[in-house]
Amino acid sequence: MHLRPRIFLKTVLAISLAGVGAGRALAEDPTDAFKSFPSVSGTHKMPKLTGFSPLITDPIQGGELKDVKLEALLTDQGEPVQSGLTWRVFSPIPGSDGKLPLLATSEGGSTAFNLVPGEYFVNVAFGRAGATRKIRVPEDGPADKQVLVLDAGGVMLNAVSGSDVRIPPNELSFSIFSSDVKEDGERGLVVADVKPGTLVRLNAGTYHVVSNYGAVNAVIRADIQIEAGKLTEATIQHRAAKLTLKLVSEAGGEAIADTAWSILTSSGDVVSESVGAFPTLVLAEGGYTAVARNKDKIYQRDFAVQAGVNTDVEVLLDGSGEADHAANAQD
Repeated sequence: MHLRPRIFLKTVLAISLAGVGAGRALAEDPTDAFKSFPSVSGTHKMPKLTGFSPLITDPIQGGELKDVKLEALLTDQGEPVQSGLTWRVFSPIPGSDGKLPLLATSEGGSTAFNLVPGEYFVNVAFGRAGATRKIRVPEDGPADKQVLVLDAGGVMLNAVSGSDVRIPPNELSFSIFSSDVKEDGERGLVVADVKPGTLVRLNAGTYHVVSNYGAVNAVIRADIQIEAGKLTEATIQHRAAKLTLKLVSEAGGEAIADTAWSILTSSGDVVSESVGAFPTLVLAEGGYTAVARNKDKIYQRDFAVQAGVNTDVEVLLDGSGEADHAANAQD
């Protein structure tokens, strides 16, 4: 079932904190907007550092330690990020496993490392955003301060059903993929199972978002543009609804236990199977057939799903045990 995605975007400067709270003072630091929401944490997938040309010089042994100051900016005109950073310093010489040895780490905001003269790779991660630079610590004189530009922004995802029906957060999940399609037709996964209202920090660019409502077929895909230094709030519109299935002896009657259910699309494909008196599921907008099996008898009815209209779908028993096709969905 092909659905045209609809998405509502609000992109604001990180300093505006639009919609965070009435009367709240504007943040002076652009990165403050990223502190106000729960965020996705975890190890940032760093660039393939082993892909750099190997250097032939080791850090100079026994040299005087130099203080190397490091700062990271969201944009080239931004202020230093004061929290949420993870810094890593690597040796330029691959180890026996072919990877660059990790020499030092630091978390927080701006930082400094004491390093002997030589060459290093420095990586900074800010959520899923990051930057890497090769630096050289001189033998003579002070080391220059290193400023890395993350070129990063943030996104917060949410979704509604129909025009404006709120979806419970525990029934929604999002996955974010790269916009590029690989040779096998797949996209690279950036982060999976993002909950609504969670801030995800990303490098600026276009990303492919997949929104899942429930666990059956209510899936919407959309491309979202992330701008450096800005927070994008995206609300995806699902064309789907939540249904509760019931096999009853009369309209509005008590659901009959030990009933096996199958839900078929209008083309006859099975999209869901379950057992219970009143299973609940989410289906994309369209026409379906509910098939109920109880005590070796089969009952069925056709029904339609309207976006945002959560309903009970009742299948009625009759004296002969034949299928009952009367419409019985209730708001």
